[in-house]
Amino acid sequence: MTSTSPRIVSGLTLSPGTARAPLITLAEPLSFWGGFDAATGKVMDHRHPNLGLCLTGAIVRMIAARGSSSGSSVLAEAIRLGTAPAGFVVRERDAILLLAALVAADLYRTPCVIVQLDSAAYAGLDGASHVAIRAGQAEAEIETEIVAS
Repeated sequence: MTSTSPRIVSGLTLSPGTARAPLITLAEPLSFWGGFDAATGKVMDHRHPNLGLCLTGAIVRMIAARGSSSGSSVLAEAIRLGTAPAGFVVRERDAILLLAALVAADLYRTPCVIVQLDSAAYAGLDGASHVAIRAGQAEAEIETEIVAS
């Protein structure tokens, strides 16, 4: 396996912080209410293409979260338990994810980084296996590590 040069994409910080982790791209949006097990960190929605995938400690890339605003409480609980993703990269601003990150940062002093990218920057992460996020108060940078076989 050979490694290619890292790329940097820029985006908008929704929840500040830093994270470096494997990048997991979900095939479709995920509902955290009924679709994610906060105790295990796994996707549990039987209709989701990523059923059974563990998201703990990863940077999750998805268009947006799906469904119930109660998903914020499930994600906040996962952050408290240490089973949540380290962060999220989304294309659409998502109040469900943001509320969970804000609550967890305030109550548990545990950050969950969230960055919003435009379509071109989101596509710029295709093929990345790991990313490092530096999300300030307004702007964020994501550095990719792409491993080719």
